[in-house]
Parts: sequence; C-alpha cells; structure tokens
Amino acid sequence: MSETANTSTRQILTQVCEALQEKGYNPVNQLVGYILSEDPTYIPDHKNARILITKIERDELLSELVRNYLNIE
Repeated sequence: MSETANTSTRQILTQVCEALQEKGYNPVNQLVGYILSEDPTYIPDHKNARILITKIERDELLSELVRNYLNIE
C-alpha cells in the first residue's frame, strides 16, 4: 500500500473510530466484526462512517494491520 493510501486509510479509520465512540460503541469490537464479516451494519451511519469504511478494501486493510503489528515495511 502506498504512503498516500496508508494515510488515507488511517484518516478513514480515525473518522470511523470517532463516530463509533460518539455512538457509544467499542471501536475495536465493531471494526473486527466488520473486517471478519464484511457486514456493514457493524458500522453506524453516524458521520457517514459506514460509507467511509467501505472505501477501504478489507484485504488491504488486513495486510496493513499485520505489517504494522509486526513492524514490517
């Protein structure tokens, strides 16, 4: 994933996380549920979070998460 795409993904995840927190959800639980199931109902419509999260390809997101977790570039 390019640095620009990485920044965009980070921005989208940040916005989605904020929307989830504002609605009283646990962002980690909701995002994991969405990633595993690809069921958009895990993400509320609040602040267009559901539309935003669908702009990220799940396989790219998972790859990025694993790279970051393992600190691999």
